[in-house]
Amino acid sequence: MRHFYDFANGFVLVLLITLGSLYIASLEPIARYHISPLIIGVVLGILASSLYRNSQQSCEKGVTLSAKKLLRLGIILYGFRVSLDGIMSVGLSGTLISLSVVVGILVLGSVIGVKVFKLDKELALLVSGGSAICGAAAVLALESSIKSQPYKGIIAVGSVVVFGLISMFLYPLVYAISTLGLSEIQWGVYVGATLHEVANVVGAGSGISPEVEKTAIIIKMIRVLLLIPVLLIVPLLFASTQSGTKRNLHIPWFAFGFLGVVVLNSVFALPAWLLSSGELASTFLLVMAMSALGLQIDFKKFLDSGGKAFGLAFVLALILIFGGYGLVYMFV
Repeated sequence: MRHFYDFANGFVLVLLITLGSLYIASLEPIARYHISPLIIGVVLGILASSLYRNSQQSCEKGVTLSAKKLLRLGIILYGFRVSLDGIMSVGLSGTLISLSVVVGILVLGSVIGVKVFKLDKELALLVSGGSAICGAAAVLALESSIKSQPYKGIIAVGSVVVFGLISMFLYPLVYAISTLGLSEIQWGVYVGATLHEVANVVGAGSGISPEVEKTAIIIKMIRVLLLIPVLLIVPLLFASTQSGTKRNLHIPWFAFGFLGVVVLNSVFALPAWLLSSGELASTFLLVMAMSALGLQIDFKKFLDSGGKAFGLAFVLALILIFGGYGLVYMFV
């Protein structure tokens, strides 16, 4: 019983923040702009961080459980959003563009982050991964894989979220002014290949047309699926430090769970209630993880590194906007 109480206080704190985040996200003005409850969760967590600091001894275990263990379960259940059939429907060009975006942004972001913005490798990777794959969910998964400090995940999420939201509003506005010589299919590939969050893709795609939204979501799911090989490769790259001493290799087993759910969702005709329940559970658990990370924020470290991380996210957003347009215009 004592073991239970060690976790209860922190878990209840995170749960309350999560329920508040989901409620706020459901309000009409917020829902209209597709603002993710993950974003709201981290903001509320940050606002409540002083409360956590004052009671850290009694809450730490529950908050850590939410930020680590529940996160991994949420990533596994995220597989209910992805199917192999949907991925195959966009053809070879869409798949190759998605692959090019993920690999290109990861490599460019890591290099630019370290060489130009002087970020450490972990933070540069987290910002790049969030920009390249699927926003906050990718940052959380990568943070868990490389065992980085919580403040780095918060900085990366914050920087990626800002430019994802800006792009979500920018794309429909640009489309209303000019199609830029792209068909609706091309716009769908463009939106899906270059926006950060799944919610950003839904928001921008629905603001243009149903056809664009459908194609964009499929392309986005290809990028989400590429999270699996990234999670398997990245820990190998971080297995040794710059000094040459060995770091324990953390194999992200939850990546295999994610893949298993994707295959299950693709091979079997799962009932609608199971799919919707899996997606809802995934969202709920990821919001809990984001809320817990927000509670753990260290403002001093955030202020020290946050500006540089936002600079990197801005550069990557520009690369996605202009480089993605070039890829789609030439190859789709």
